[in-house]
Order: sequence, then structure tokens, then C-alpha cells
Amino acid sequence: MSQLFTSLQMRSLTLRNRIFVSPMCQYSCHDGLVNNWHMVHLGSRAVGGAAMVIAEATAVEPQGRISPLDCGLWNDAQAEAFAPIVAFIAEQGAVPAVQLGHAGRKASVLPPWQGGAAVAEEVGGWQPVAPSPIAFRTGSPPPRALDPADLERIAAQFEAAARRALKAGFKVVEVHMAHGYLLHQFLSPLSNRRSDYYGGSLENRMRFPLEIVRRVRNVWPEELPVMVRLSVTDWVDGGWDLAQSLELCRHLKALGVDLIDCSTGGLTLDAVIPAAPGFQTPFAAAIRKDVGIATGAVGLITAAVQAEQIIATGGADVVLLARELLRDPYWPMHAAGELKVDYPWPVQYERAKV
Repeated sequence: MSQLFTSLQMRSLTLRNRIFVSPMCQYSCHDGLVNNWHMVHLGSRAVGGAAMVIAEATAVEPQGRISPLDCGLWNDAQAEAFAPIVAFIAEQGAVPAVQLGHAGRKASVLPPWQGGAAVAEEVGGWQPVAPSPIAFRTGSPPPRALDPADLERIAAQFEAAARRALKAGFKVVEVHMAHGYLLHQFLSPLSNRRSDYYGGSLENRMRFPLEIVRRVRNVWPEELPVMVRLSVTDWVDGGWDLAQSLELCRHLKALGVDLIDCSTGGLTLDAVIPAAPGFQTPFAAAIRKDVGIATGAVGLITAAVQAEQIIATGGADVVLLARELLRDPYWPMHAAGELKVDYPWPVQYERAKV
């Protein structure tokens, strides 16, 4: 029996398999509002058989967007725009989820296909913010260091965005602590050079990210899960690493986080990342074993037998696919066929099932 296609219980939710759609930025919004593109992009992956569909990094304030074309949940109109998409995902049998984040010093840049350069304030950009005034790359404007009042404001915005996500119908919220964005910037000593309550020791560097999770968990219903996406290592000496991640995850578990979505990197441009099929899975396995919390494996997972092996051997509780699901929204249905699982197709598509 395939382990990839067994159900998974997360609090009150029963997920139909162990395949999640990883959040993938589309850079296709105006004023933070999702639109028909997102309906088709997210909806087709729900039709394709994934158990959970996670909407892309969604900013909790305008200055928290990666680009001016990112989506947001800083006002009620944005929640209303998400609602029909969320309802469609659920109608297809998938669990709708959203990733809440803040870009920090990596904000105010052009979409990747336009080069990713900084957007000047006079043409719609803004000054990024960060734990410390250290730019992400040479030539980027230095970010403004956040003061305690800023941190309280941003924490309140995460909380308000979670409330709006619930109003829109999402069943899972994921807090973004990965890929060099704001909460990751607080965690890593490479980007956090503060000398106050929020910098220096591991305890201090974890303080603000943990406060965000505490406030999100407090407003999210007890019966619904909260997840965290974490870059488990910076891949740079002296940076964030597995040992620190294990300690953070113990705190996250105590706060009521249900699953750690285990990625890596993104904080610096000089990291040497040994990318290869399944290269991040050992981090998910280590956190799962040492902390006793559910984990997700992500990164160059492309084959059905590969995903099956990860779940069957205890490497992770779920797999998250990104680029492979861009190539094939129906990958879960095709994977079921390869693994000899009689997995239901939408009745509208059954004539093509072989």
C-alpha cells in the first residue's frame, strides 16, 4: 500500500494524501488583490489531486511585499478577493492554506522575469526594513532598522492578517520564516546584528519570530492547524543552522505549531547550496525525529517513487512540490497511477483515466 496516498490528520482536518502544493509567488496582483490568474493557478492544483494548496507568500502590510505585484491580506478587500478561490479549492477536496509573510530587507524589487532589481521609491517602490541596516545585496538601498514600536505594529499586522485569512475561508495558516525574509532575518546572526532584546543570543534572535507565531496561534481556531516554513540552514559558516533550528522547533511545538515545512537558504547570495534531488529531506527527518513534530520535505522532489520513499521511510510526514506542479498540475493523479493506487479523478476527467 502506498504511504504517499494515505490520509493525514491535522487537528480537525483529514487530508486526502501527503502531497502539498508549495507556496509559489506569482507576482500577478495589483494593490495586493488576487484575481482570475490565482483562481486558475491554485484551483487547477486542487483539481489535480493535491491534499493541501498553499497560496503564495502573502504580505501582512504593503511594505512587506517582495514586489509591488505581490498579494496581501492587510485589508478586507483582499480577503474578499481570496474567498471564491478558497471556496473552489475546498470544493475540489483540497485543504486551502495561506502563507503569511513579510519580505523585510528583500522587499521592493521587480519580479524575477524583469530582473529582480530594486524598485526606486519614485516609481512605486519603498525603503525596506530589517532587524539591522544591512542590505541584502550590493547596490540595494540599505534597509531601515526596525524599532520596538515597528515590531509591535508588524506583530499586530500578522495577527490581523490571520483573522482575515480565516474570514476568507482558509483552513491552515503558515508563517513564513524562510528564504531570507523578515523573520528569517531576525533568526540569523548574519542579518541580525542588534544589541537589544531582539539580537545577540539565540534566545533573543528567536524572540520576535516566536512572538509572531504566538499571536497567530492565539487568533487561529484551536481545531485548525498552524504551520511554519523554516530555512533550516543558511549554508554559510556562522549563520543559522540545524542545531539552532532544532531549538527553535522545540519552542514552536510548545506554541502549538503542527508542522514544520523544511526548506533552506535564501538569506545570502554567497551560500553554496548542494542542490540535488531530495537534498533538503535530511533536515525534515532530523527535526521530525529530534523534536517529535510533523515535518514537510521540499526541494527537487519530482518523481512518484521518490516522494513515496520519503514518506515510507519516515523522512517526512508530507512532501511539498513547487516547480514540478508548475510543470504538471495533475502530478498527484499521475503519481497515483505510477504507484498503482486507484485514486479518484474528477468525474469530468474520468474518460481520460487509464
